[in-house]
Formats: sequence, structure tokens, C-alpha cells
Amino acid sequence: QAPTLGEAARTLLRFEPLYASNYRGHCTYCEDGEGAWLRFYSISPYNAYNRFVVDSLLAGWLAQLGDLVGTPVVAERMDIEFAAPSYAALYQPLCSAPVRFAAECNQLRLSRATLQLSNPRHCPSTWHQLLALSEAHMDQLTRVRSLGERITHLLGPLLNGGREPELDEIALQLQLPPWTLRRRLAEEGTRFRDLLNGTRRDLAETYIRDTQLSFGEIAYLLGFASAEAFQRAFKRWTGLTPGGYRRTQRRGD
Repeated sequence: QAPTLGEAARTLLRFEPLYASNYRGHCTYCEDGEGAWLRFYSISPYNAYNRFVVDSLLAGWLAQLGDLVGTPVVAERMDIEFAAPSYAALYQPLCSAPVRFAAECNQLRLSRATLQLSNPRHCPSTWHQLLALSEAHMDQLTRVRSLGERITHLLGPLLNGGREPELDEIALQLQLPPWTLRRRLAEEGTRFRDLLNGTRRDLAETYIRDTQLSFGEIAYLLGFASAEAFQRAFKRWTGLTPGGYRRTQRRGD
């Protein structure tokens, strides 16, 4: 019901928490005078599933927006964070310029003219009613989501290699004093360290199960000081060494 393709794209990404919530990936909409970027952050390293998610989102955005305005929508530019896969040629019909692989992020660019395309089915009263309903749901979601859930959502993108996220930087993102953050987590029956380790464990299991990364590489991605420190932590979390866990997963396959 959005009046234009641009409003539809902005709204689609703005209300992402209503239909998707995963600290391993999230979308952003960045508009300027010449057009807009639709971006998707995906936690690395990439495996077949992560690539599938990126492919589905970028192609899905163009398909949805094209259906809205009744004409195919082609990106001005498309950047893909991972290296060109075997099916790289299938991306090109989605973009008027050569698709860039091994880029800094996953994103597609829509021109100002594309953003201004009209939705022939737009009904102003229905549009404003649906916006109000979505705003109410967003407000409710924000109020009922625990602080721990919000922190877990922030931790994923920070676990991208070389260092351990600190409570102070999470407090800054949440616009809370560190001592207030500690107190409120205690009221929820948890601690920052527990949330960090839970996120690390989830990611570690995914990396060991779904990639061929060495344990040293995984330790680096998760911000451990050494592979030995990571292996001790993983044994404490799961009762298995990383090598033992990988062997059990492969036998299961």
C-alpha cells in the first residue's frame, strides 16, 4: 500500500523486526539525494546457507518491489560480500552494472527515478492505517523484549574477529550507563558474561559444524586470545572438544 517504491523499500526494512529477528543478520536502508542503498549484514564466514540467505534477500527485495509497481526492478549496483560462486552469472540480470563480488558488504543500489515509481494500488487511508498498526506492534515488541535479548542481538555483529566485545561499548549503543546495564541484567537473572558466552557458543557450534575453518580461525573470529583458550571454553560449554564435536556432527551427516 505504499505510495512509491521508495516508501515501500524504507518501510520493508524499517519494520524488519516484525517479521525477522536474528543477530546473525540484519538489514538497513540508507537514502541520499541520488538514490538509496538496501544493505544486509550477514555474519561471516560464509557457507552455503549464508550465501542462500543473501541471495534470497537481495533477489527477493527486487522481486517484491517490482511486483508493487508492476514492472521489473533492476539495481543500479549490486555488491556481494563473498567471493563469486559458481552461479555468479545468475546475478547479472538483477543489476545494470557488473556485480561486484568480495565487496565490503551485501547491498544493492536503487536510483532516485526507481524510488519515485508509483504504486498503482496505493490507497492513502489503508496505507496510514497499516503504518499505525505496524508502529504499535513495534512499540510493543520493544517493550516486551528483554534487555538480554537486545544485547544478544548486538553481540553477533561485534564477534567478527580479533577482540572480545566489552560491556561498556554495548552500554554505549543502548545509551545506558554501564552500572545501570549491570543492574538491569542482574534483575533479569543474568550477566553480560553469560550472554557473551552463550552467543559465542552458538556461533562456535555453527562454525565447527558448517565450515572447514581451523579452530585457531574460529578462536580469532570469536575474540579469544588463543586457540587453546577457545578449546577450553568449548569443552566447558559442551563437554566435548571442538575436534570431538566436529567428528560427531560429521558422523551424523
